[in-house]
Amino acid sequence: MRSFLRAAARALPTRRVPALIAVLALSAPAAWAQNTVIQQENVRYDYAQVLRVTPVYQTLRATRLEQQCESTTTTAPAKDSRLSRVVGAVKGALGRDDEAPPAATVDCRPVQVEREFRRPIAYDVDYVYRGAKFRSRLPDDPGNRLRIRIAVSPVVADPRSR
Repeated sequence: MRSFLRAAARALPTRRVPALIAVLALSAPAAWAQNTVIQQENVRYDYAQVLRVTPVYQTLRATRLEQQCESTTTTAPAKDSRLSRVVGAVKGALGRDDEAPPAATVDCRPVQVEREFRRPIAYDVDYVYRGAKFRSRLPDDPGNRLRIRIAVSPVVADPRSR
């Protein structure tokens, strides 16, 4: 560019040289911008066939106190004398039952009960795209098709490794 300006300066009278330099200086960025190529991102979307979906579970354990109650029946203490047995036999023969009904008592105590819960937190998805198999962990079950993003970019070697 400098050689062009020197040649133009020699061909033109000295009064017009500064004006020519100003015009060329102002038009240089516009000319450079015309040759600049802004590359769009090289991305497209397609669908892959899902082969298998395996849920990944989180296991939660919780303990809580519950009341466990047992009911017990108690009868009046029996007298073990011969006389009480004879009187009992006579009452039984006559059809009389003067004994008190058994008393029911409830015995409650706190007991720790452990429960286990399993919930899916993710899904391991095996899928195939153009003959190549892939695996990804996804937050939701994708069904039988999975939308994938395909991006291609060249590998640029490090200039120091050449």
